[in-house]
Amino acid sequence: MSLGTTKSIASLQAEASTDDGTGLRRVLTATNLTMLGVGAIIGAGIFVLTGTAAANNAGPAIPLSFIFAGLGCLFAGVCYAEFASMIPIAGSAYTYAYATLGEFIAWIIGWDLILEYLFGAATVAVGWSGHVIDFLGGMGIHLSPAFTEAPLIYNAVTHHIDRVPGGIINLPAVLLVAAMSTLLVIGIKESARFNNVIVILKVAIVLLVIGFGAMYVNPANWHPFIPANTGAFGHYGWSGVVRGAGVVFFAYIGFDAVSTAAQEAKNPKRDMPLGILGSLVICTILYIIVSGLLTRLVPYSELNVPDPVVVGIRTTGQQWATFLVELGAVAGLATVMLVMLLGQSRVFYSMSRDGLLWPWASKIHPRFRTPYISSIVVGFFVAVLAMLVPLSVLDEMTSVGTLLAFMLVSIGVWVMRRTHPDMPRPFKTPMVPLVPILSILFSGALIVFLSPATQIRLVVWLIIGLVIYFTYGRKHSKVQAMQSGAAKQ
Repeated sequence: MSLGTTKSIASLQAEASTDDGTGLRRVLTATNLTMLGVGAIIGAGIFVLTGTAAANNAGPAIPLSFIFAGLGCLFAGVCYAEFASMIPIAGSAYTYAYATLGEFIAWIIGWDLILEYLFGAATVAVGWSGHVIDFLGGMGIHLSPAFTEAPLIYNAVTHHIDRVPGGIINLPAVLLVAAMSTLLVIGIKESARFNNVIVILKVAIVLLVIGFGAMYVNPANWHPFIPANTGAFGHYGWSGVVRGAGVVFFAYIGFDAVSTAAQEAKNPKRDMPLGILGSLVICTILYIIVSGLLTRLVPYSELNVPDPVVVGIRTTGQQWATFLVELGAVAGLATVMLVMLLGQSRVFYSMSRDGLLWPWASKIHPRFRTPYISSIVVGFFVAVLAMLVPLSVLDEMTSVGTLLAFMLVSIGVWVMRRTHPDMPRPFKTPMVPLVPILSILFSGALIVFLSPATQIRLVVWLIIGLVIYFTYGRKHSKVQAMQSGAAKQ
């Protein structure tokens, strides 16, 4: 059995065009897909990670971090758009890699996507919990720290994980995971409707932050714009700007999650590129504006909190504006969680359908036509991470998983242009191989600039994945079995 065995494009396209009434429902329009992307992108990046990356890495220069990250995403985004229009199958980068780079690389990227969405959803859950606690506190409702704080915290000075006195479980985070997982089990159409309503609300509130907050900025907070490096790599200075880009890269993974819903799109060849690139452009512009505004409202050193935008608007002294932002953050982060859990369950579904993961992961509910067992299992593990693991560990793990996926998809586009040059491409990545190469270089550079601890955790995660592949996945691979049977004949 060959590690480089690929899944034929013809078989993937046949799967995409088949609907026997038992698989995933094709109900999503271009608007739904764009809204899913915006729903995933506008959330933790604005409401949580903007403050963290400004306080710990880039200072007031955090807009530059978002610009660098956005450029890398743009190069990767057009590569995703080409694949999504050619191969409209659930599974995103995993499926694309299976068609171009072979089963072994597909397994690595699939396992990597599990890391991305698992830790991404947990990051959002922790950020949402922080906003809910602050929101309730503003109304005079104070919850016990025993049920609102994870028992562990990451010490950035010693690089150790310490025990939080009194912390037992982050209960609000667990409740959000349970609610969003239930919605995904019920149906993709219902999930998309919920997402659309919340996206409209949170975009309106982001525009309010921009328009209202601009009247209260303090230009002195931008001096110096790029704080001097403290002597530690990635802690301010230009190295901090680039390290900050690696951290906030997590904020852009929404368009990646859109591609996991390709098998549920009505007209994927046209609508997938629109959903992926449209949501990316809209959100990049908003990110750059809001991050710059935030560090002019509040000194960057005060933004290392779970709710930095709320802290920024609170400085205006206008309680009504603070209330609206808190409400928008609470509602908006819920949709990010929804799309992260959607992406995770669809990757599970695709890998299981190919025989690389256990059969239960691709089981479809007879009534709702969703991979319900996957949604439940994913929800359980996300809840465990959210209630135990520190936010600073979760967000960097999500970023490194995303960056690796971007690199492999970009390589796949380049390979496909050489191996299948005449295949119809409803959307074509411009300037190949230049754009894929730029995507690879951007993503690879950002991985290098992440902390060594994060890089080590990625290696450990991949080793665990390889053990599962060689003990289970390779032996049960449907593509390997089919090719082995054909060879014997």
